[in-house]
Parts: sequence; C-alpha cells; structure tokens
Amino acid sequence: MKERILAFLQSENKSYAQFAEEIGVQPSGISHILSGRNNPSLDFVMKMLQKYRSLSEEWLLFGRGPMYKYISQPTLFDIPPSVYVSEEVMSDDTRIPPEASSLTGSPEKASQLNYQKNDNQNPKEKTLTRVLLFYSDKTCTEYNPS
Repeated sequence: MKERILAFLQSENKSYAQFAEEIGVQPSGISHILSGRNNPSLDFVMKMLQKYRSLSEEWLLFGRGPMYKYISQPTLFDIPPSVYVSEEVMSDDTRIPPEASSLTGSPEKASQLNYQKNDNQNPKEKTLTRVLLFYSDKTCTEYNPS
C-alpha cells in the first residue's frame, strides 16, 4: 500500500506534510508509513478515503483498477495552459486563434476556444483592450494597455 500512497501523492502533486494536514494526521505518521516502518491503520485509510472521495477504495486497498473512481471537474485554474482544437469542429469559415493553430484534441476541449467567424475583417483594425495573466499560485493580474 505504501507504493500506492506514494503514487497518489505524486498524482496529486502533494508533499507528505500537506497530505498529513489535509487528512488530519501527524506528518511523522505519514513519514513512517512511506518509509515502510509502519503500515497504514484503518483509521488512516478511512481519513484518506473521506477526504479524497474520488479515490478508488479498490485501488488503494488492493491495487486493482484505476486510481480514481471518477475524474473531478477541473476548475479554471486546473486546466493546463495548452488549448486543444478538434478537427471535427473546424470549418472553412472558422478562424482559429494563432496560439492554437497547430494543436489538436477532443471536442470538449475545443469549446474552450473563442471562435470567431471570418468576416474578412482587417486585422489592423483590431486593438488590444485587455490581457489576463494567470499564475501557478492561482492568482491573476489584469493588464489594460489604455
């Protein structure tokens, strides 16, 4: 089970100290489990499964099946910075933003793009009005050039 807990921590990108705080156990207890000194108790497993409801009990206890029962819906900050375009969604009258012109992916992710109809507008007539910068610490900054 130690290997599965380590895999889970890597998947969630958490340190064992963060993990211990989230499930309400001592960091030293996590350290002892991960070092192999102690086996996880039933109380530990229950706290872990209560906190992470999408985690598969079958996987955690027996190593069978996928790690997660279901994938939780990502928030705006969980979406990776790359954008995906589905070739099925593209048509001749659809102009794709330049930053996404060479990317492909699923139709669900294609809805993340802001498509514009090609009305033969002159690109020189457009002006930049606002830029949003999103940072890895889940903050953002707005830049208005005017």
